[in-house]
Amino acid sequence: MTTEKIIRVLAGSMVLISVSLAHFISHWWLLMTCFVGINLIQSALTGFCPAGIILKKLGIGSGNCCSPSDQAP
Repeated sequence: MTTEKIIRVLAGSMVLISVSLAHFISHWWLLMTCFVGINLIQSALTGFCPAGIILKKLGIGSGNCCSPSDQAP
């Protein structure tokens, strides 16, 4: 599985977990959803992807999703 797909699954899971926790525990968990959204936007604009860096250091996935060499032509 590519790093980009892993990051999409990770972000989607974090959003769903955050919404569930906000519904059942406290509305403050929605801040986690905001953090994930902001991180996705800044990653798209700047190319800096903390999750991609962490996954690369762990040896998970193939390539870094934010590097220009992994972008489709």
